[in-house]
Amino acid sequence: MRPKVLDEYVGQSQLMGTGATIRQSIERNEIPSMILWGPPGVGKTSLARLIARETKRKTIELSAINAGVKNIRSAIESAESSHFFDQPPPILFIDEIHRFSKNQQDALLGAVESGLIALIGATTENPSFEINNALLSRCQTYVLNPLSTEALKDLVHRALAEDEKLKSLDIQIQEWDALLIHSGGDARKLYNILELAVKAAPDQESIAITNQLIESCVQEQSFAYDKKGENHYDVVSAFIKSIRGSDIDATLYWLARMINAGEKPEFICRRMIISAAEDIGLANPNALLLANSAMDSIRKIGMPEGRIVMSEVAIYLASSQKSNSAYLAIDQVLDHIRKNGPKPVPLHLRNAPTELMKELDYGTKYIYPHDHPGNFAKQQYLPDDLKNLKWFQPQSNAAENKIKQKQDERWKKP
Repeated sequence: MRPKVLDEYVGQSQLMGTGATIRQSIERNEIPSMILWGPPGVGKTSLARLIARETKRKTIELSAINAGVKNIRSAIESAESSHFFDQPPPILFIDEIHRFSKNQQDALLGAVESGLIALIGATTENPSFEINNALLSRCQTYVLNPLSTEALKDLVHRALAEDEKLKSLDIQIQEWDALLIHSGGDARKLYNILELAVKAAPDQESIAITNQLIESCVQEQSFAYDKKGENHYDVVSAFIKSIRGSDIDATLYWLARMINAGEKPEFICRRMIISAAEDIGLANPNALLLANSAMDSIRKIGMPEGRIVMSEVAIYLASSQKSNSAYLAIDQVLDHIRKNGPKPVPLHLRNAPTELMKELDYGTKYIYPHDHPGNFAKQQYLPDDLKNLKWFQPQSNAAENKIKQKQDERWKKP
């Protein structure tokens, strides 16, 4: 069912629609070296093969799963031997290019730089992390998206009309929901599920594709979520941003996505602890206590009951007042130190464990606050050069206003 001509390619209209970037490159037969980045089953390999077919270029295919530097050099030598000045360079298509090591990727640099080959690399991983900068800078990066509902339906209709086996059967799609949900925007998965359903249909004379039939074939939903890959970080980023934005329902959705995918609960709790300190901070210090309690509870009771604890704390964090004053304050001080260097500790704040230090007035003018009313005594705690600087800026909420008010009252005393 792979497309054989441009008009058969389904989806990715941003790249393959009329006047779109890659379509124009194909029509002009000017193919740059490129990285095709997208999830499985969205048409990366089909697009690479379609480019080769439409431009009638010699094509060498490698899979990074089982190819090495020797294979790369052999492919480049083959390209050199078949290269003529009046012909465009051959295409070297490398599937799963992110699996290549740095040395393997470096072996491609010269041929790509000189234009000896037009490299097309396909990857499911973020090229920024997985492809060497030197190689990435010599390639155009194109993003392929999960296929839309309309695109998936088009693919099903094409399969029913063109596949040698399916077109000979009486197949009716009575319900779409389960088929589309379980495919998750992946054309390969879509066709696999359709094939399973057709084979499992009780009546092979008249096959009705229903949600129940699909569910019976696909026992467990599998959503795109690589616990070591980019999607892992995308989902947790959405979770934290939903907490920060005080959207309880979105917070619960992204939390459920991580739980459903089998994310480690300790990882989720660590992120909530960070959010409690960074985003809620002094507006509600109890948030940090509850986030820490969630981690402790998870270690005591485990899953699946731990989901209830995480839900409770996530809702509390999302519904709390927000303040990043502590986060901003410490970063400003760190930035000041990096730019200006450390200043010496005032003499009255230094310890004096030796006679020499005492003779040098280490600690001699220090005022012990507990010897004074209210356990407070005015004295300078910052170095002389910094004594008038203020880094902590309370934000407009009751908790921090109270901190500022108390601070002001103390330091106004004679």
